Amino acid sequence: MIKRVGLTEEQANQKVLTLSGGQQQRVAIARALCCDNDIIIADEPTGNLDDETTVEIIKLFKDIVYKDGKTVIMVTHDKDVAKETDEIYAVKNKGIIKIK
Repeated sequence: MIKRVGLTEEQANQKVLTLSGGQQQRVAIARALCCDNDIIIADEPTGNLDDETTVEIIKLFKDIVYKDGKTVIMVTHDKDVAKETDEIYAVKNKGIIKIK
């Protein structure tokens, strides 16, 4: 699982706080995948990441959806990240509306 999310064995054995933000996100994704849940909920998974790492994390989530058949529910304020999803919902006026 560690290799699948783009981490090395050495990184897998490090304390989480010594990893970069992107590496920490990969650890969290690997943990979620190990539980073999059908739904993964990700709250701002790219919020503190650089553009390159954001692209890698989005690619990983797409892989989880299309290859593993999992559902990923992602909360984001990044419109570019939202555009990469199959569906977009917004919370407005105390309600939820479908945008895409």
